[in-house]
Amino acid sequence: MGWSLGFDVMEPLRIGVLGAARISDTAIVGPARTTGHRLVAVAARDRSRAEQFAADSDVERVLDSYQAVIDDPEVEAIYNPLPNGLHGPWNLRAIAAGKHVLSEKPSASNAAEARTVRDAVAASNVKFMEAFHYRYHPVIARMVELAGSGELGELQDIDVNMSFPLTDPDDPRWSMELAGGAVMDVGCYAIHGLRTLGAVGGGEPSVVSATAIEREDIPGMDATVEADLVYPSGLSAHFTTSFVVPEMNFSMRITGSQGEAFAHNFCVSSIDDRIDVTVDGQTRTEELGKRPSYTFQLEAFADHVRNNAPIYSDAEDAVVQAEFIDAVYTAAGLPLRPTSTI
Repeated sequence: MGWSLGFDVMEPLRIGVLGAARISDTAIVGPARTTGHRLVAVAARDRSRAEQFAADSDVERVLDSYQAVIDDPEVEAIYNPLPNGLHGPWNLRAIAAGKHVLSEKPSASNAAEARTVRDAVAASNVKFMEAFHYRYHPVIARMVELAGSGELGELQDIDVNMSFPLTDPDDPRWSMELAGGAVMDVGCYAIHGLRTLGAVGGGEPSVVSATAIEREDIPGMDATVEADLVYPSGLSAHFTTSFVVPEMNFSMRITGSQGEAFAHNFCVSSIDDRIDVTVDGQTRTEELGKRPSYTFQLEAFADHVRNNAPIYSDAEDAVVQAEFIDAVYTAAGLPLRPTSTI
């Protein structure tokens, strides 16, 4: 029989990484170093890139293919940061192999694919998380708290902006085949953030209308989308998402009859953790901490895998999220993103 020191020590997760994506350093490498979870294996289309990534990121070994990472018997969880259109197919491969999945968002190209993933998770013993990292940071928790506290008065409107300049015309986030577009890449955070505030709006919001500006040389590819939403309570909301702006804007504003709460960067709060609360003309600034949201996320994922702790962005939530994205595209007169095959 073992004995206890009075606290629980979680066995480190053994994670396999698909690809050598730019986001991985921030999204999984840094958090793994902070939390002690192991990066066991990586593969990339270019093995030399994988070898460099492994050397820079303390990954234990380089394998020849994504499938080899999934099949590695020591790997128990897969982190999938591949281009959007490759999330669903490789998530399904990992689930079929009995591996837990931490999938970058959006975890599927459309709602139909999200349902396929959800059903595969339900039929297995694996855990699945869609990587809406912001949801695990104190900034969004505080925004929900402020919205429901009564301090702002009767809620009138919520406005979210998720925009940044994507200047490389060949970036895969501009690819229809790889499920690109402003809504898919960053607008999904605006949608998820507004869905999170359903806690103060009487439930999930719905799309009232949406307009899009398409990239001129790629029909159906959204460069900018604006959408109006409404909650069951009648509370209105709006979001803007764009790839064609001069600078990043990841803000959230909640307006009530007595004042407003403004999160300067609700999505990547390690950059700016400030919330300005203005009531009766007086403004105070709350700073919620710059610990990376990706670190909170990996802790939540590990606790979910090891202890079945609840999470905010499971496979069921991913279906509702994908249905909302599809509804925005439909309202804007744009095609749904296609499902990829591998």
